[in-house]
Amino acid sequence: MTSGETLPRGDAAYGAQTRQAGLVVVAHGGQTASTEPTSALQPAVLRMIPVAAAIRHALRGSDAVVERPRFRVRGWNGVLASPVGDLIEALDAIAASGPVPVVLVGHSMGARAAVRAAGHPAVSAVAGLAPWLPRGEPVGQLAGRRVLLVHGTSDGVTSPAETWAYVERARAVTQVAAIEVRDGDHPMLRRARLWHAIAAEFARAALGLPAGDLAAAVTTTAGNPLRTVL
Repeated sequence: MTSGETLPRGDAAYGAQTRQAGLVVVAHGGQTASTEPTSALQPAVLRMIPVAAAIRHALRGSDAVVERPRFRVRGWNGVLASPVGDLIEALDAIAASGPVPVVLVGHSMGARAAVRAAGHPAVSAVAGLAPWLPRGEPVGQLAGRRVLLVHGTSDGVTSPAETWAYVERARAVTQVAAIEVRDGDHPMLRRARLWHAIAAEFARAALGLPAGDLAAAVTTTAGNPLRTVL
């Protein structure tokens, strides 16, 4: 699968690229409702380029693969949960090519999709960056997964309060690390290097690679305090 392309159909697209070391799938954001096809040039898709690059750099020397696919349409679309179906289809294709640990890293709507898809047997860990996690979002599918949720204090698009409420509910079924980024905005442009470093360190930790400077922040799951502030 070429970086930035739509999620493929069938397992042939993944068979040659997955490795036993792991696969990281970086999922972009979108809109509440839209059936318009995604574009490689839309801001939500482009924003994931440096995130994926930071993860790829952190995983250098391993056999892990980082993918940055596109959803087929731009919107969540209510009960259709359009991007979740795309991710599940991709995860089925990955699983069909052989066992490999998969780490999902999503931003905004992509984070919501990643969290929903985390119950797939191929997934070992999931991270949500500035996630969209409205009230009532399920948590049961996270059981047994490593989870990280990160939100900025200056996010005016998705709700930090809803994320922290979700963290508390999710901790009933699994261990969840939570990070609050001071002055962090929704597109993760303020303190961008920190956002990138958090995503990269989580991928390293989830794949069992040697710890870096942010290892404690991305792996601390104790409930008191609720979250680590950076």
